[in-house]
Amino acid sequence: MPRRKEPYVMGWREFAALVEAVLRSEAVKPVQQAKRDVFRKYGILGTRDDPPLTAVFYDIMLRLGILDRIIQRLTGVRSPYLLDARLRAALRVTAHVLTLARDRVKVVPEIEARRRTSSWLSKNSHPFIGMWFFDAWDELKGMEYAPTTEDEEFEYRYLLPAWYVRRMRELLGDEAEELFEALRRKPLISVRVNTLKASVEEVLQALRREGKEPIVSKVVPTVIRFEGPYNFDRSRIFWEGKIVIQEESAALASIILDPRPGEFVVDLCAAPGGKTEHMGELMRNKGVIHAFDIDDARIRRMRELLRRAGIKIVRIHKADGRTAPRRLGKGVADKVLVDPPCTSDGTLPKNPDLRWRMFEAEVPKLAQLQYELLVAAAKLVKPGGRVLYTTCSLLPEEDEEVVAKFLKKNKGFRLIPLESPYDPSPILPGTMRAWPHRHGTIGFFYALLERVE
Repeated sequence: MPRRKEPYVMGWREFAALVEAVLRSEAVKPVQQAKRDVFRKYGILGTRDDPPLTAVFYDIMLRLGILDRIIQRLTGVRSPYLLDARLRAALRVTAHVLTLARDRVKVVPEIEARRRTSSWLSKNSHPFIGMWFFDAWDELKGMEYAPTTEDEEFEYRYLLPAWYVRRMRELLGDEAEELFEALRRKPLISVRVNTLKASVEEVLQALRREGKEPIVSKVVPTVIRFEGPYNFDRSRIFWEGKIVIQEESAALASIILDPRPGEFVVDLCAAPGGKTEHMGELMRNKGVIHAFDIDDARIRRMRELLRRAGIKIVRIHKADGRTAPRRLGKGVADKVLVDPPCTSDGTLPKNPDLRWRMFEAEVPKLAQLQYELLVAAAKLVKPGGRVLYTTCSLLPEEDEEVVAKFLKKNKGFRLIPLESPYDPSPILPGTMRAWPHRHGTIGFFYALLERVE
């Protein structure tokens, strides 16, 4: 009979770090960064408590929707987002530790976590909130959660919103079960070698010296995967710009577009800059890349990435990509990348909290924005120039349907067929999809268009 795994035992400090990390994850994306910031503050980053506590943090992110159902039953509020943010974070962690994961995680001594969290809430929110939380602890400890509706059953079984479960079943049939399993699986860490500063072999040797067993991608030979955790804060090859954090399917996008030295390239939704940086590498720092984005925080991250990687040909525009033709002119670009905002459900393995921030009503709005950005790209590109449209969404409304609508209304463009290394799309021939459960990478969609006028 297999030996039962002992639960992870945490103290007050670790419990407090979890509460603060869950709180910070609402404001800082990706949540990995929020977790690293807080674990560094508490002196946990890089210690022996880092891996097990990180696992608990990701379990909480993966189950936020279920935890919020528990909070709804406990408080009677329609949505936990109506509660004080600190109370919401404390309840999410406490509900996980005492209700959902009581056999896997323990906090010792329990009374210290209970008292200190109550005191923290009273001091920073309202005295009554701390008093209420102290009493609620016992209720959570004795609660048993079970779904009561079909939607709750879907959420509990698949750790996904019910509407998304139904949509993927419509798209994939029985194969959807494999996708749901893959979307729950924590991926390997994936980095791409910056060939302006290092060779693949140099990075492989550096990782092996750090005790890793790196695997080179068969699809993108500069992408390397390895088991986590990995402390990028202490990684010399990271801070020297020799590696860039990027998934295989995302790295393939720049290769498909194939920007060349000396070309005029536009990236309409550039920040945080992984693909922009990669295009700069492929162009060998010759030519120009005009990078558009509207998010200050993401632009700061892009500037830092480009500086670290040594890419010097990027001109950053803090502006909506739809304004690019007016700012740069029409028919000026050799290549344009359109990697627009999307549902991002293909990235759920690495962004577990995102599943509970996906709303069906937002899909048509995103699709309209994506179409408008693609129209802007069409105005920018020269005759004979190319546009690559990509998303990390698996929903046809954001992928094939956007491209089909564009081709119907823009007769001067044709699809350049993409059939490998991933799967040709059965919905729109000539486009391509990467699937998490089939290809072991994040979900991605690609459509390569050429202006033939």
